[in-house]
Amino acid sequence: MEVLPLKEYYLAEEYHQDYLKKNPNGYCHIDLSKADDIIVDEKKYPKLSEKELKMKLNSKQYEVTQNGDTERAFQNDYWDFFDKGIYVDITTGEPLFSSTDKYASQCGWPSFVKPIVPEVVTYHKDTSFNMIRTEVRSRSGKAHLGHVFDDGPRDRGGKRYCINSAAIQFIPYAEMEEKGYGYLLPLVK
Repeated sequence: MEVLPLKEYYLAEEYHQDYLKKNPNGYCHIDLSKADDIIVDEKKYPKLSEKELKMKLNSKQYEVTQNGDTERAFQNDYWDFFDKGIYVDITTGEPLFSSTDKYASQCGWPSFVKPIVPEVVTYHKDTSFNMIRTEVRSRSGKAHLGHVFDDGPRDRGGKRYCINSAAIQFIPYAEMEEKGYGYLLPLVK
């Protein structure tokens, strides 16, 4: 590529000068308030094949994520773990929850008040065990994560995402950048 001096230059009309100062709502249809929103690109975290899942996951992880099993309360890796970082889908690596949104619910499973961004989880009616509950699955991997309940901290939205440790993997804050999650650092305080 050759760099050449500028030959022609046309100054924009006055009404285009400092456009965003004159038009703080942005340009036409663009919502500038969303410019700083975190977007988790689902395409970066593709669902694995059945064969790949069986090779990657241990038996408990497979039973929980693929068959909707539930691990025992108080006998799982993250129920009382509160280090700084994020939790990702064990099947795909898609980011799901931040340590900022984790709290000690004393239910025996990791509990969060919300997902890292709303789009990374899906909700499904679960009528197993003669109960009506809302199952939470990962968006990309479609992995069973756990359930969401309305008994969480009122001052933080009132939700309790009760998640199986076997469905998630913790990424420490200090490793987020090197593991490709640097864009989520602002969400982990």
